[in-house]
Amino acid sequence: MLVVDDDFMVAKLHSRYVSAMDGFTVVGVAHNGADALRAAERLRPDLVLLDIYLPDMNGIDVLRTLRAAEERDASHPSTDALFITAAKDAAVIRAALRAGALHYLIKPFSRTALQDQLRHVASLRTRLDELGEARQEDVDQIFGVRPPGSRGLPKGLAAPTADLVERTLRDHPEGLSASECADVGVLSRVSARRYLEHFVSTGRAEVTLRYGGTGRPERRYRWRG
Repeated sequence: MLVVDDDFMVAKLHSRYVSAMDGFTVVGVAHNGADALRAAERLRPDLVLLDIYLPDMNGIDVLRTLRAAEERDASHPSTDALFITAAKDAAVIRAALRAGALHYLIKPFSRTALQDQLRHVASLRTRLDELGEARQEDVDQIFGVRPPGSRGLPKGLAAPTADLVERTLRDHPEGLSASECADVGVLSRVSARRYLEHFVSTGRAEVTLRYGGTGRPERRYRWRG
């Protein structure tokens, strides 16, 4: 991953957030658009954390230049982009989407918000890599579209983490406890259980009790196919 931000301290902070996550590595840091383009050409990162306000050029123009390079050279690896910026203007957000941004985080944001989006990116890449022929349900999930009549997430739950927990359950049809789900998804047990119980309450997962020794029975969750 390439981190691009004109503020040295912010770039360092975001790099630390990324490096704390399994499966993510910061391969470079740039503080202006020209350096970002040179680093992207040299390092070929899978993902760029990209600011809008750079001293020499707009971050959206950086992404457009990367996309143009990919179109000119079929062997050029695809680089995804996640904008991390203070820009709140709707026209700027629209331009970022049209340029091909995966998501857009407005500063200031929490470490959890960034890491949730990184998990979403990882989940999206894995899902696309595994898909042969997609169903409409798969496409809706990839584009973040909820089918008519579906319920939104309650306050305090984030869509990227919900996607992660859903995928974890789907990958373990035999069922998982909250602790096991937390270990697989690299979440806290409390957080995993909140999402699991939400899926149970909305009918997308079911829970059974497994009785063992002393104490309360273990709750085991299974995705409803």
